[in-house]
Amino acid sequence: MTNIAGYLPLALGMGEQGGQQAQGGGGTQLVTMLVTFGLIIVVFYFLVIRPQNKKKKDAQKMLEAMKKGDRVVTIGGLFGTIDSVKENQIVLKVDDNVKLLFQKSAISSVVERGGSGDSKE
Repeated sequence: MTNIAGYLPLALGMGEQGGQQAQGGGGTQLVTMLVTFGLIIVVFYFLVIRPQNKKKKDAQKMLEAMKKGDRVVTIGGLFGTIDSVKENQIVLKVDDNVKLLFQKSAISSVVERGGSGDSKE
């Protein structure tokens, strides 16, 4: 039966450790490396992935909650009041006789809810 632990550092690209003392340290180095990568992945999840998913979910809720009379801003910076809401489109009233058709996803934020006077940023 061969000693598989001696080949593990070579398989992982760590090079030859040379001797019995180095083989014991190689296992410790492997565990340390795996723990380090695990911690990096956990930190990456909490600092990047989770906030991004939360922001996406909040934006989706905002788009679903839009209704006639809400004052909104488009991603291009155009302010307007929602005149009508369809499945994927909204009609914005930007002046007395000017109405523009936009996709819902073009709305950046709701400035003021219609009728309630609440402002949301």
